[in-house]
Amino acid sequence: MQKFIYLFILFFSLVTTNTSANSNIMILKLKYGEVHIELYPEKAPNHVKRFKELSESGKYDGVVFHRVIDGFMAQTGDVKFGNSNSSDFNLSMAGTGGSDLPNLKAEFTDIAHTRGTLSAARSADPDSANSQFFICLESAPHLDRQYSAFGKVLKGMEFVDMIKKGDSNSGSVPNPDKIISLKSK
Repeated sequence: MQKFIYLFILFFSLVTTNTSANSNIMILKLKYGEVHIELYPEKAPNHVKRFKELSESGKYDGVVFHRVIDGFMAQTGDVKFGNSNSSDFNLSMAGTGGSDLPNLKAEFTDIAHTRGTLSAARSADPDSANSQFFICLESAPHLDRQYSAFGKVLKGMEFVDMIKKGDSNSGSVPNPDKIISLKSK
């Protein structure tokens, strides 16, 4: 009986650990393929919570990559003006909006802004992140401890690299690529 209880406890802990780990893996579907992203709730709990909340409610589905600078980053996440499925969609305003939720306080971490890092986009105010985020295409150490990094691409970075690039100065993208869907694994 004691052996049975031990095996049950071992099995239960393995199942719950795997379920918990999978809940921090997100699948970003692009027209080029699937991108698997690991989130770091222990580093930036509020940013991860917001990202998951907006993802699971479908708010990111159809949102364009409005600012993409080759060799730097791909920015998206404006659920107000950047959602191509919404009546509020306005490409010229994409990048100026967010969600109806309050802005987030900065959660600067020790996560380096290397290739594949997921980080919160914001204005000059460090506490102005809301829904927008970016994925680093290359290392950007000048962003370390200045922006709230909260995840990393595990698989599919080659698909992120294929996202249509914008103007070399502003990053503005005419006829931009968009998120097909963004959900937890």
